[in-house]
Amino acid sequence: MLFNSLEFAIFLPLVFVLYWAFFAEKIKSRNIFFIVVSYIFYGWWDWRFLFLIIISSFVDYYVGNKIVASKSKKSKSYFLMLSIFVNLGFLMFFKYFNFFIDNFHDAFSFFGMQFNKRTLNIVLPVGISFYTFQTMSYSIDVYREKLKPTKDIFSFFAYVSFFPQLVAGPIERAVNLLPQFYKPHKFNYSEAADGMRQILWGFFKKIVIADNAAVFVNDIFSNYTDYNGSTLLIGGFFFAFQIYGDFSGYSDIAIGTARLFGFKLMRNFAFPYFSRDIAEFWRRWHISLSSWFKDYLYIPLGGSRGTKAKIIRNTFIIFVVSGFWHGANWTFIAWGAINAMYFIPVSLRKKNRKNIDVVAKGKILPNIKEIFQIGFTFFITIIAWVFFRADSIKMAFDYLKRVFSKSLLSAPHIGYSFDIGQVVPIYMVFLLIFILVFVEWFQRDKQHGLEFSEKTKPIVRYAAYFIVLFLIVLFGNFSKTEFIYFAF
Repeated sequence: MLFNSLEFAIFLPLVFVLYWAFFAEKIKSRNIFFIVVSYIFYGWWDWRFLFLIIISSFVDYYVGNKIVASKSKKSKSYFLMLSIFVNLGFLMFFKYFNFFIDNFHDAFSFFGMQFNKRTLNIVLPVGISFYTFQTMSYSIDVYREKLKPTKDIFSFFAYVSFFPQLVAGPIERAVNLLPQFYKPHKFNYSEAADGMRQILWGFFKKIVIADNAAVFVNDIFSNYTDYNGSTLLIGGFFFAFQIYGDFSGYSDIAIGTARLFGFKLMRNFAFPYFSRDIAEFWRRWHISLSSWFKDYLYIPLGGSRGTKAKIIRNTFIIFVVSGFWHGANWTFIAWGAINAMYFIPVSLRKKNRKNIDVVAKGKILPNIKEIFQIGFTFFITIIAWVFFRADSIKMAFDYLKRVFSKSLLSAPHIGYSFDIGQVVPIYMVFLLIFILVFVEWFQRDKQHGLEFSEKTKPIVRYAAYFIVLFLIVLFGNFSKTEFIYFAF
């Protein structure tokens, strides 16, 4: 079920009323209720893939208790490997099977060896990369003795399938989310009201920013050979805001929805395009995934300790694996490798923890140096995004080659030869992006764009809500476009 659908507009209020009327203070009934509504939410897409969530949930529930019950470290390791094998096994089969078959075939063909290539018509289950990582981290934390396993199977199944973040995150840790299923909840008006504001801002980013930018992005990238360098640069710029508006918009809706039910999910985005270096960007972009790889891959490999060669190795591994997590295409691996090359000089000079605080804290505008740093970081991020969006590595290089040609100095133009129906004009998309950046700049020390303190005058708050609603109604793309990260 899509957040930006009529079905969800009916589903959410109904679940909200039933929850607070009958289930909020009854722990067992509440958790069963969440399992049922979450399975309905997920099964609305394709009920057949519910069995993957059920199997993954049962395996890690079983593994967690078996790890604690085991007497020897060898036995504990065996059960941990069972969790990793099942979760990564599902992920590798559904997401990467055909990728490996195709590449093995190409490799053998290169050396003159032929074999019959057999690929399968595999449908990628929505959200599989998210919930498998979430369940697997539970088993790892139990193995590391950072978390006691739960005996309450309903709490665990509810934790895994919790519908606000089931499909596209944030990738929650059991230490944060699971205990929230152990206790009754009481309605908190201020939390729920701020949750609604966060949902509203998420819809603005998705429907107004991402989906309108996508119309031009899709045309430019699909017909990039027809456009000059300045237009292609606009395509990269728009895609940067499309993917940000789409994914961070989903996270805002998910976090805000969870708050309506008294649950607190981890923050997933912290205004990443205001970052002053690439290390700061990765602390602010898809925080739940970045921190997951840091805790469960980068640090176990040695992190930033040891020789420079090991630091470079570990950095490449975490970024390449992160890229591969996004999809079975060499473009994602290249995107990860490019970000690794951005990150390594910062890490080797031990500057990766330099910009921790909010940029220009306590000031209205950044200084000249900060403007340059933000602009440069955003620019190199766009270059990397071209690889993420392109169909192939060859296309990405060709696209960038055309960007940095003499035609970059030519006036941009956007073709309308494709059937797009009614489209928001390109100048208006620029203006809407400016509004997004303007609001988030002045809210950069907050959790989201519409967060207000108690000192804020009601007239200011309600004016902001009205303006955002007005922009959604007037400029929103209501074509029920899927979220980009559903594909991951």
